[in-house]
Amino acid sequence: MKRELMRHLLVAVAALAFTAAAQGGEMNITGTCALPVKDICDLKQSYDISGFRLGGKYDLDKPESWQFGGEGGTTLESLGMPPLRVSYIAVGTPRYNDRGEINNAIVINSYYSGDAANMYNFWVKGHALSGEPLIGKGRLFDTDKYYIVMVDAIGLWGASKPSNGLGLKFPQYSNFDLVQANYRLLRDKLNVGQVELVTGVSMGGTQSWVWGVMHSASGFVKAIMPIGGTTGSDSAGDPLTKWVFGLMTSAIKSDPVWQKTNGDYYHLPKEQHPLMGVAFGWSVLNHTGFDFAFRASQPMGTVEPLIFDWEPKGKQASGVIAQAKNFDAVDLVYRNNAGDLHNVNKELGRIKARTLVIHVENDQWLVMSKAKAAAAKVPGAGFASFRDKFAHYAVFKAPNELKATIAPFIADKWTAGATVASVAPMAAASAPAAKPAGLSK
Repeated sequence: MKRELMRHLLVAVAALAFTAAAQGGEMNITGTCALPVKDICDLKQSYDISGFRLGGKYDLDKPESWQFGGEGGTTLESLGMPPLRVSYIAVGTPRYNDRGEINNAIVINSYYSGDAANMYNFWVKGHALSGEPLIGKGRLFDTDKYYIVMVDAIGLWGASKPSNGLGLKFPQYSNFDLVQANYRLLRDKLNVGQVELVTGVSMGGTQSWVWGVMHSASGFVKAIMPIGGTTGSDSAGDPLTKWVFGLMTSAIKSDPVWQKTNGDYYHLPKEQHPLMGVAFGWSVLNHTGFDFAFRASQPMGTVEPLIFDWEPKGKQASGVIAQAKNFDAVDLVYRNNAGDLHNVNKELGRIKARTLVIHVENDQWLVMSKAKAAAAKVPGAGFASFRDKFAHYAVFKAPNELKATIAPFIADKWTAGATVASVAPMAAASAPAAKPAGLSK
């Protein structure tokens, strides 16, 4: 009886939270920081952008029409929610032009399953998966020379996202929205007048391409360095990528809770959300995230926690079930939908920024041939690659692996159009390095 009473109480509390959200408040399903490290999360700051339109049309020939989002888009305020929020962590030394604007910014975009705090952990602190620290005094991204801004994208922890309360009523955003919202952060909050470099890994690399398309012709962005990103993940741009992440979406939606509620489950307590579907989705991605030869060399006991089953036994699926608790199903579906909308291949000629494309040769999510083809469409672009047993997950270590190429590029002392290959041998099975909770585009 007490257990049943407690269950009803939890449902009532969840319903009250949802009601508050509908009346202009917000729910906090996933929190505002992806990393459970207080001293890093405390560095994160947020900024609200009033009147920003999500899901609208971006006519790239008319930048004046999308300064606050695409034409015909929807503001969150019109849906009874607070304005669009973005978040960031900034480190380094700002320098100013004669108008008082910062002119030495480096922007580091977040990736699919991580936020600014994760990037800080990887590249400022250093991590087994990324190698030695990359951001700091005298480091590759030198905090004595640059003002470095690590940003959350819409849909991630510190930014506005469907799980804040709107769920499936949240406007479907695009990668253009992700970039333009953070452009407003740079211009209106941080007073950045010029960006020396935009970079990021995976989905952060994808955003780097979009920054070049949208904001390099004006001179705002001087250089881009996409690492493991894509210029097209729709059916025309890359059927393989669409296939992989389409499977993930289908796995999420196969959850009985999603099926019963049609994805409108926020009246239920968190533990009754479609978490098993999310775990299934992460199992799909984990299957191809590392190099197949490396995976095949690992013992069953190592990979068993990543293998999903609706009725797991022992260690089976324990890893992906734990991983699923950090995410929301609708948030992930929207992220995948944004990938389905993404294709800037016909717009790459707009990029006027210096460009260096970095890719992992044996990436099994975003194949290297697509990245090479994209680089070839940008005048003067360079391409550098390496091979690694962690395949797509090796994007975090890319700047350390290719430091000799990247350092002169950042310093603008690099030969345009250079192509560099740095082949790292793939070792036999060993205990895998700790990796982030999933990773994608």
